[in-house]
Amino acid sequence: MGRLFGTDGIRGRANIHPMTAEMALTVGRAVASLFRKEGHHTKIVIGKDTRISGSMLESAMVAGVCSMGATPWLTGILPTPGIAFITTHMAADAGIVLSASHNPFYDNGIKIFNRDGYKLSNEKEAELEALILDGDTASICESVQEIGTTSFVEGPVRRYVSFLRAIIPRECRLNGMKIVLDCSHGATYQGAPQLFAELGADVEPLFVSPDGKNINEDCGSQHPEALQRRVLAGDAHLGLAFDGDGDRLIAVDEKGNVITGDQVLLICAKHMKENGLLKNNRVVCTVMSNIGFRLALKEMGIEYVMADVGDRHVLREMAASEAVLGGEDSGHTIFLDHHPTGDGILTALKLIEAMQAEERPLSELGRMMRVFPQMLMNVTVTSKPDIETLPEIQEAIRAVEADLGERGRVLVRYSGTQSLCRVMVEGPTQEETRRCCQQIVDVVSSKMSLMSF
Repeated sequence: MGRLFGTDGIRGRANIHPMTAEMALTVGRAVASLFRKEGHHTKIVIGKDTRISGSMLESAMVAGVCSMGATPWLTGILPTPGIAFITTHMAADAGIVLSASHNPFYDNGIKIFNRDGYKLSNEKEAELEALILDGDTASICESVQEIGTTSFVEGPVRRYVSFLRAIIPRECRLNGMKIVLDCSHGATYQGAPQLFAELGADVEPLFVSPDGKNINEDCGSQHPEALQRRVLAGDAHLGLAFDGDGDRLIAVDEKGNVITGDQVLLICAKHMKENGLLKNNRVVCTVMSNIGFRLALKEMGIEYVMADVGDRHVLREMAASEAVLGGEDSGHTIFLDHHPTGDGILTALKLIEAMQAEERPLSELGRMMRVFPQMLMNVTVTSKPDIETLPEIQEAIRAVEADLGERGRVLVRYSGTQSLCRVMVEGPTQEETRRCCQQIVDVVSSKMSLMSF
């Protein structure tokens, strides 16, 4: 059996290994066992997004936690960062999120936080995985008197919204601002419209009617086209698109242009530096960050540290380099002074705070960075051999890199959550970038199809 944990927990097709009710029960038992303390009643917070398989997995997870003599505290539907907050707010021993983030409804996943709201370290994940796959937890709770019972967190959305409001300065009011919110039929569909309305904004909520199967469907941070149209049609100041579990943000300016995660990160970095809040004058980004982002940071005199893809890796580099701001072009942004995980709603508030301080529209702030054309293509794979050991693919990569020179870059990597090889190319023009990307994809496809695993 292969490794369970990818770049962001366990993920897969719901009702198919590893995302089965049986696995959820086992994970619940293992988490309760791992975080169990002698003489201490173990509390595990469990929350989910809106996908239809959430209830099935939640019920099995609850059974596993209870069977170990621990108490599961249920939040119901709540964004991933909200569940991390509730975990720390309630002084729980761990938190579990049932979500597949931006993936379609038929996928689901399991993310785990420690008591401080941080995702598990690689070492802790390995320990947990060993318990899940090989551990014998059955003998830990043998008495029926010790079986745990389910509890429910009171007002979790209200608590989370209050937490976010407390972060933003009192003078940051949104009166007079028209904001379109794309909640992706996901976990932000209650809290985001509520919060922005309370702050005084004229809110137009989109995709706030989850039915279990429409999460992320042609909406959200991965598909901002409808949001762009509504921003223009409604003459809004900006649009904000979250993903299914609410830890990502992609923005749309008043002219209908998409503002990427890198651009948002840059705007916030500049604002924090000018206000003496950018500790060590440093930002953490990833290998997927656009060339233009790093060039703009250089012009601003801000240092950057590169991390592997995934907010866990970003967070690890932030801790190592003592940075308080980091993120990914996909829209994960971490403000470590406030929260140890990516939070789409918090990022939106910080972006608006920067707009108000600059007294400039988002379209102008977005122009601080030149976004180099980027092409990302996916190749379905049945296994993931080390790309550096495949000479034909390495030769194709070197050929494109030689062609682009300093005008672009190439990154070929496997997805940490799906059976995909991702080929990313940045270049001087859209046409040349597409051609170079397709050139590598053709070789990857051909090589992978010929290999037998």
